[in-house]
Amino acid sequence: MIKLSTLVVAVSLALTSQAQAEQTITASEKAIKLAKDTILIDTHIDVPYRIHESWVDVTKATNDGDFDYPRAVKGGLNAPFMSIYIPAHLEFEGKGKSYQLANQLIDSMEAIVQRAPDKFAIASSTKDIKEQFKQGKLSIAMGMENGSPIEGDMKNLQHFYDRGIRYITLAHSQSNHISDSSYDIRRKWKGLSPFGKKLVTEMNNVGMLIDVSHISDDAFYQVMELSKTPVIASHSSLRKYTPGFERNMNDDMLLALKENGGVIQINFGSSFVTAKAGSWGKQLKSKKETVKKEGTKLAKDFDAAYRAKNPYPFASLEQVLDHIDHVVELIGIDYVGIGSDYDGVGDSLPIGLKDVSSYPNLVQGLMDRGYSDKDIKKILSGNTLRVWKQAEEYAKKH
Repeated sequence: MIKLSTLVVAVSLALTSQAQAEQTITASEKAIKLAKDTILIDTHIDVPYRIHESWVDVTKATNDGDFDYPRAVKGGLNAPFMSIYIPAHLEFEGKGKSYQLANQLIDSMEAIVQRAPDKFAIASSTKDIKEQFKQGKLSIAMGMENGSPIEGDMKNLQHFYDRGIRYITLAHSQSNHISDSSYDIRRKWKGLSPFGKKLVTEMNNVGMLIDVSHISDDAFYQVMELSKTPVIASHSSLRKYTPGFERNMNDDMLLALKENGGVIQINFGSSFVTAKAGSWGKQLKSKKETVKKEGTKLAKDFDAAYRAKNPYPFASLEQVLDHIDHVVELIGIDYVGIGSDYDGVGDSLPIGLKDVSSYPNLVQGLMDRGYSDKDIKKILSGNTLRVWKQAEEYAKKH
């Protein structure tokens, strides 16, 4: 039997903890100005697939999603990498569907620029980013999430480079013809495929950044051995705070990343930031499987009903900052950036970082933790621009 006094204390502590988690950092005028006066690169925003599934005009204010032009301006976001995301379905692999979808998604980004050339411009180089920033335009850079559209043909690598793709996430949630995935228990290649190893070299040669987010640990270390240029982890966080979650990076991988000269861009999704959120997701999945085994048809609003009874444990902005702190403490200020995964992680974004208008809150948090303006600028774009520039310079010589 629990004593009443013990129960009161427990409830009080729980409420205090909840209140602390719900506290938000409010950006000062200085933080807002710093965000807006600096090139701000977010290496992973899933607008292309979002508007492919349900079209909206993001050159204007939208009622849903995490990105639109007015909110980007408010948050100081001026150089997002739009994710050309290809689902990891087997029917896509090697059958022309990946290639087709990738081109369609690139078309949709070009269409945004055509609709609002006063607001947007495609960015294919670090020079474009800097010049368009001076012009007050929002640069649309592009990265491909899942190398499936390469379809085993090096000509396709050049094709997508020519279309503006500047990084490729080698795999997604299933192993493909290039690499094993961190999510896929079938380790088909024990890292990279023979084609994948050749692709890494060719990506170096054309100036395409290699993105190690999503790939297995073995594949990661093989990329480290093969790549002649720094790599990125475009939207990954740290396994230190999410034990057992291979999608994130551990300390040994961070040390290898430093040796390579690369950058990890921190993912904002709560399941990437806290173990609690990851456990919540596993419990939801387990509950669904139990219902199916019992022969009961899943209700259309099953997830919403489950969420109402079991509130989702959103991460806090402070916890996102903890990830940045750990990278800086372990390997230094030159190896960390931002890869929010806005429009890609659904309703799982941290308190205080709910959409692209929120970057000044992150800047304020960094200021509160003693980061200098110079260091904050490195996190916002300097580090990512460095690795991109190095990829460009290497390609000029090969």
